[in-house]
Amino acid sequence: VLCRFWILALFSSDGGTEPSALVDDNGSEEDFSYEDLCQASPRYLQPGGEQLAINELISDGNVVCAEALWDHVTMDDQELGFKAGDVIQVLEASNKDWWWGRSEDKEAWFPASFVRGYLRQCRKHTGMFTVAQLATIFGNIEDIYKFQRKFLKDLEKQYNKEEPHLSEIGSCFLQNQEGFAIYSEYCNNHPGACLELANLMKQGKYRHFFEACRLLQQMIDIAIDGFLLTPVQKICKYPLQLAELLKYTTQEHGDYSNIKAAYEAMKNVACLINERKRKLESIDKIARWQVSIVGWEGLDILDRSSELIHSGELTKITKQGKSQQRMFFLFDHQLVSCKKDLLRRDMLYYKGRLDMDEMELVDLGDGRDKDCNLSVKNAFKLVSRTTDEVYLFCAKKQEDKARWLQACADERRRVQEDQEMGMEISENQKKLAMLNAQKAGHGKSKGYNRCPVAPPHQSLHPIHQRHITMPTSVPQQQVFGLAEPKRKPSLFWHTFNRLTPFRK
Repeated sequence: VLCRFWILALFSSDGGTEPSALVDDNGSEEDFSYEDLCQASPRYLQPGGEQLAINELISDGNVVCAEALWDHVTMDDQELGFKAGDVIQVLEASNKDWWWGRSEDKEAWFPASFVRGYLRQCRKHTGMFTVAQLATIFGNIEDIYKFQRKFLKDLEKQYNKEEPHLSEIGSCFLQNQEGFAIYSEYCNNHPGACLELANLMKQGKYRHFFEACRLLQQMIDIAIDGFLLTPVQKICKYPLQLAELLKYTTQEHGDYSNIKAAYEAMKNVACLINERKRKLESIDKIARWQVSIVGWEGLDILDRSSELIHSGELTKITKQGKSQQRMFFLFDHQLVSCKKDLLRRDMLYYKGRLDMDEMELVDLGDGRDKDCNLSVKNAFKLVSRTTDEVYLFCAKKQEDKARWLQACADERRRVQEDQEMGMEISENQKKLAMLNAQKAGHGKSKGYNRCPVAPPHQSLHPIHQRHITMPTSVPQQQVFGLAEPKRKPSLFWHTFNRLTPFRK
């Protein structure tokens, strides 16, 4: 059994609403957690502060409630039995181990220890866990809890107890669609959480600590990493559950259109999470690539870009008609130019970059170009919309040119899709990727063995255009691949793994 302490509402003993900082401006009832109380009075953060807060609220005539997260089955008449989600009114909390409460029409004892969870216990042991470690292990799980509590209430309002088949819950998913985006941060953080836990579990004191927390709360026999996996599984199951619900909902049902829209919406959420995870993996490789480039100038590549789209050799024709062999790397928003070292061909020198947001792509036919007054073959050019400056490029083969033209079109499309979906990588994640790359490359000779081939990109359609086939079941080890179809191993990753700056 695990209960979570929260304030359902504040009432005075005569039944009227007390003016309080914990009641909203309209005087309506509002939920407040123990953390909310601590913000109002920091003394509640001291040892025993939670019990003190509850006792003071009860003595002042306020109603204090606890919500059960797990079923509690008991044969003892002096103990309360309840199911997960039941609300228990706390009537007396002077004893630190057992509280007296009311559920429905029965009053009895229930264990006070059940209101404490892993995270709260960890925060009490500052000698064992740093703030950074707790952030890594638990991520934004408290934000998810608050969101899910609100989402559950919305579902309960739409549930028809007398005639369940007439319930209309589709609107709940649509109204909370944006809120589900918080799962993206948690899912992206989860692999790091598992790694941090694995390192801690090598020490006996941490294994004993987490097991003691579980036993104290009488939680089911699952390790902490199993509990931390639950939000990942939850967000992946919503599309499957909605697909099943849609399958058995007739088109004449009042909720059919909303269920169908909710199914598409939750597929979009899963797809967005997968795409963000893929981009996070990509920025680590891009950061290591930049560190390997000699003489890098200006802003970091991650300041504007998060994905390598295409790369290869091209001949750049200058205004004076001179030919320059360069390696070009096309990222979203930027085209980076590098020069190979004459002796060490695995070393690249930074030579500049173009802002693709300001460029217009022009395909050229074979023959004489009027801008440069030169005969060109397999050529194309980029023209600046602001300065009208022209940049002329020639590929070795016609098929190479075709790949570059397609890559430039893909770059524009992906930038637009990222903008429509709000696909952004946080500044902290970018800085962390660069910091890790610099640490990994410190003291190592710079070198670049071969130019990488850009990865095949899973087309990410705008929200209103996506049509993704959902699998019938999702194994735990494949939860992140929910909305992403399997594909053959790409030459891109095989090539990347052979590159010095991209080695793990």
